[in-house]
Amino acid sequence: MGYADFHRRSIEERDAFWAEQARLVDWQAPPRQVCDNSSPPFSKWFAGGTLNLCHNAVDRHVAAGRGDQRALIYVSTETDQEKIYTFSELQAEVQRMAAVLKSLGVGKGDRVLIYMPMIPEAAFAMLACVRIGAIHSVVFGGFASVSLASRIEDATPKVIVSADAGSRAGKVMAYKPLLDEAIRLSKHKPGSVLLVDRGLAPMERTGGRDHDYAPLREQHLEAQVPCEWVDAAHPSYILYTSGTTGRPKGVQRDTGGYAVALASSMKDIFLGKAGETYFSTSDIGWVVGHSYIVYGPLIAGMATIMYEGLPIRPDAGIWWSLVEKYQVTSMFSAPTAVRVLKKQDPAFLKKYDLSSLRALFLAGEPLDEPTAQWIADGLGRPIIDNYWQTETGWPILSICNGVEPAPSKFGSPGKAVYGYSVKLFDENTGEELTGAGKKGVVAIEGPLPPGCMQTVWGDDERFVNTYWKSIPNRLVYSTFDWGIRDEDGYFFILGRTDDVINVAGHRLGTREIEESISSHPNVAEVAVVGVADSLKGQVAMAFAVAKDASGLTDEAAKLRLEGEVMKLVEQQLGAVARPARVRFVTALPKTRSGKLLRRAIQAVCEGRDAGDLTTIEDPSALQQIRDMVQ
Repeated sequence: MGYADFHRRSIEERDAFWAEQARLVDWQAPPRQVCDNSSPPFSKWFAGGTLNLCHNAVDRHVAAGRGDQRALIYVSTETDQEKIYTFSELQAEVQRMAAVLKSLGVGKGDRVLIYMPMIPEAAFAMLACVRIGAIHSVVFGGFASVSLASRIEDATPKVIVSADAGSRAGKVMAYKPLLDEAIRLSKHKPGSVLLVDRGLAPMERTGGRDHDYAPLREQHLEAQVPCEWVDAAHPSYILYTSGTTGRPKGVQRDTGGYAVALASSMKDIFLGKAGETYFSTSDIGWVVGHSYIVYGPLIAGMATIMYEGLPIRPDAGIWWSLVEKYQVTSMFSAPTAVRVLKKQDPAFLKKYDLSSLRALFLAGEPLDEPTAQWIADGLGRPIIDNYWQTETGWPILSICNGVEPAPSKFGSPGKAVYGYSVKLFDENTGEELTGAGKKGVVAIEGPLPPGCMQTVWGDDERFVNTYWKSIPNRLVYSTFDWGIRDEDGYFFILGRTDDVINVAGHRLGTREIEESISSHPNVAEVAVVGVADSLKGQVAMAFAVAKDASGLTDEAAKLRLEGEVMKLVEQQLGAVARPARVRFVTALPKTRSGKLLRRAIQAVCEGRDAGDLTTIEDPSALQQIRDMVQ
């Protein structure tokens, strides 16, 4: 069957199509109904079916006699460690972690927040949670206390799993002080904190609350913890994503639909086969790490590489040396990482035998054509872009070479993936835009396919209002991205319609950064915009009005205040949210009704025409910014 027919069938014969895909996973009880879409936009996939995500990722491979095959390959160039876990060894470690969590009172439906570096225990904790029916919420290890506190408060975890420290470029980053401060700030207090001591940084323990993992693990070396069979609609995890408002949104994922979508995508998009090796260079704190470091490859029976370190340390050949050593067949990274490698000696791309590699997949931000061409020429391997979101959990747009081989077009993430009815709409009228070359909002007609978000954790109303009501006269899911489609059905993504910016694949809400900057005692108001950057895709640029500008008489004084503000953002939100610059102006450009002209500021920063400014109150405010950036 050609891909066009495959995709059409996934939309027009939805239930029959997904019933076939559901056979890729193990069910304890088969589903009674494929898709319950009786109360849109909420849908339930594989209603009545029961299964377990950990069983599908680990236990079934052991039961099938593949326990001696490699499952988790841990490589840290930060601590010079390399360790391989077979499926049997992974099963044993997950059961030990599950027994420890149960001893701390964790049961089905309880939340466990995981704030960890890229170490095996982080994967053990995720798998242990879904094994016992608990709901994990992984928070990226680079997040600072204020961001972490908001997630603790929203998820209300019974237990937090953390570590003494992470490491980046050989520089130790202590986690425990950040965690202690986050718990202090949060209204919700976890019952227990479980700590993995890597010996990288000293840790203060809070008596009665904090527990060391190593001695508890020793007590449960022979643990036998059965998988808890859960309904297909049972939440597997919550993963927070930045929004246009300061409060982060907890994307709630189901179990059954997610398992099926991942199993299907590993076969048809990522070309994975059992017994092979998959290497995703992401972090488990992001959705790619959930779907394509931990769950997807393991469900497919593949070995998965979990890498702690930089792409250029000890040298720019480190990733390619791992491809050769472990015979990686599919690799997944981000355009920013490729742009970093582009600055290094290209000889590293030719130094290792990459003949095992079928393709390099890239996602997280728009892939520019020169970067795609450079890495394609350097590796001599297909480069396959794909586009998706934390909310969807797996690709919306890609090339499904597992169904029918098709060429990539540089600059395009591909065509609509099966299961997704992707359309373009006029943002003002809601009119569907058909035909080639028309710019519109990329949106998906419901029901969303399996694996996508069920709702916003604890806030169904926010789920509906945020995602399903932004396009007039339509109940469709908005991606909040502009796009166009060419005559061959390939989509091209043109950037955000809202105030979310994409810094090296990390989604950041400008409102979050603005709120942090505004907390400085000498900041009256601030505007943050995302500005195109050749390395990171976008960087945050801030323009602020000082409450008391009398001391800002020279450049040195402004730089001192800028340094204070940047340090504050880093303390509250983490280094990833720190703006590239904070510039002080006497006024911010606004409309006569008081609305900030963020798009005009962004255009000026990028050297573009600022567009229609008929409603601007004070043109000199924008001119001041123009003079600064030029």
